Parts: sequence; C-alpha cells; structure tokens
Amino acid sequence: MSKKILVIIIFFFFSSVLKAEELKFKKIVNLDKPWGSSFINENELIITEKKGKIKIININSSEIFEIIHNLNFKVHGQGGLLDIIYKNNGLWISYTEDRGDWKTSTSIAKADFNRKNLSFKNIFQANPPIDSGYHFGSRLVIKDNYLYSSAGERGEGMIAQDPTKHPGSIIRIHLDGTIPKDNPKFIDKKKWLPEIFQIGVRNPQGLTLSPYDGKVYASNHGAKGGDWFGEIKKGENYGWKILGWGGTNYSGTKIGPKWKPGFTKAIQYWVPSIAASAITIYKGDEFKEWEGLALITSLKDMSLRTLDFSNLNDVKENVIFKKKIGRIRDVQVHPITGKIYFLTQNALWLMEKN
Repeated sequence: MSKKILVIIIFFFFSSVLKAEELKFKKIVNLDKPWGSSFINENELIITEKKGKIKIININSSEIFEIIHNLNFKVHGQGGLLDIIYKNNGLWISYTEDRGDWKTSTSIAKADFNRKNLSFKNIFQANPPIDSGYHFGSRLVIKDNYLYSSAGERGEGMIAQDPTKHPGSIIRIHLDGTIPKDNPKFIDKKKWLPEIFQIGVRNPQGLTLSPYDGKVYASNHGAKGGDWFGEIKKGENYGWKILGWGGTNYSGTKIGPKWKPGFTKAIQYWVPSIAASAITIYKGDEFKEWEGLALITSLKDMSLRTLDFSNLNDVKENVIFKKKIGRIRDVQVHPITGKIYFLTQNALWLMEKN
C-alpha cells in the first residue's frame, strides 16, 4: 500500500469520529424529571414527566403546553409516568399503575391524540402487581402493527426466569392491545404468558427499532456491572438472574457467568455499569458519520456513545461526550434535520454540529 493511500484512509477514519468540541448544545426548556418523548410533528415533542405531567414542547419557540389526562399512576421510587410514543394520531404510554395496597405494575395505555385532554384506556398490565419501587423498565417501540415494551423485574431477580409472570420480560402486543397469534406461547412456549416475547431481562430502559435492518434492540441495566445492548429475539432468554453479564450483586457477591450457551448473547457489555438508558439507531443528515450506528445514552456517567455493530465480532465503541448536560434519560433524532434532542434530569437539550 502506498503512503498516499494510507494517508487518505487515516484521514477518512479520523474525520468520521466527531469530537466533543465539534458539538454545540442548547437548552430548549427546563423540565421536572422528564422520562419519555416522541415527535408529533417536525416542530413539537410530546414528553412525560415522571411525577405525572404530559407536555407538548415547541422546539423552536420553547413554548410548553400541559395536557390533562386520566391515568391512574403512582410515583413510587423509580416509577411514575415512563415512555410515550406517537403515531398516526394515536398515543401509547407506559407508566407505573396504582394497583392498590401499595402494589403497582408496569402498564400500557392508549389514547387518541388530543392537545387538551387525553382519555387513556389500559391495553396491558404486567402481572402480578408488586410492592416495589424498583425496575419498571420501560420503553415502547412500534413496528408495523406491533407494540413492543420492556417490563423490568421490579427487583425480584429470578422472577425474570418465570414466563408465567410478566416482570423481567419483553412484551409484544398489537397496537390495540390484542395478542399476536405468532407470539411464543402459540408456537413452542406453551407455559409462557401470551404477551411475552422474550424473558430474562432486569431493567431495560432502552428500546428502539432499527430503520436499517428492521430489528428491535434494547439496552438493559445490570447490577454492579453488566449493562448491555442487544437484539430482541423471539422466544429467547437473556438469562437474568442466572447470568450476571459480568456484574455482581451490590453486596459484592457473585451472580453468575457473563454468558453461557442456551441464552441470548448481548452485542455489547459494560463493566463497570454506565447505567445505559435510552438508545436509538441513527439515521439523518446532521451526523452523517453516524449513519447506522447505535447511540447509547447513560445516566451514571452522563455520556453519549456510538456503537458500530455491523461486525458482531468487532464491535467498535466511541465515547462522544461525558458530563456535558447531565444524566441522560431519553434521546430523539429529528425526523427532518437529523439533529439530536436529549431529555436529562431537568431539561430538554438540542445537540447539533458546531
């Protein structure tokens, strides 16, 4: 290889890796513990706040409009209003439902979109309800006529290995809440609850549909170490709490191996934990360098990372920034411009090229 060709290759490699100083951040509005977001048009995001509010934010004028709703929610520990997704004048929301006697569930409700008053109706409840403020999940993804949702294991550990209970699983239902006839129960998993698509997850707070391969991907919190990013696979098992994914209990005791045959293997693991949060697969004009890469946000180290997982034997990770805007809860790519919007612990932020 000539020196000239080598120089060209090196130039293009390094020019594809954006540095933090090449990025510009702008705070759009202050918020109170926002959790989920979805574009309803090119100028507006609809967002949830954990404490119970649903708001529309104009990303150009920074105007905020609050919407009344009828959800029977409970703010308990990590629970409250969670993810929200808009499509074709419909809204779906995951939330911590008050089931009485201090028990709650990760539930999903649907409403016709209305700017003043949302009349939600439940289409799914994770059973059994549990008295716990931990590990609700929960992200939502729409693929065709299917709604995918992640349901955390509520701190109950091995419940994630019990397919007769919803906590610790990935749910797949139709958009109206009816159950797909090709879900695992109807094929080869007779003991599974009909809504369950995959089991063995702990606290999955990232879920996304790739616009490139049409697959659904998730991110998941480990315990002390063992966060992961991986593909959602029908009828399979990610192994919690048989597997520890490289992490340990908070007491320091061992959980189990990182992976073993018979379980779904994640694409990327993080030890120590980064507290992986929302994810997306980038497609857009603003950051052409990231086409097809997974964007991984985190709470603990307040970072944005890119993952090139086109070769599963050689996954490439780049930390784009850390501690620029705080703990990152959600990420959205603008459908027209490709600019990136983040929800942090107390604000909505825009990221674009400097």
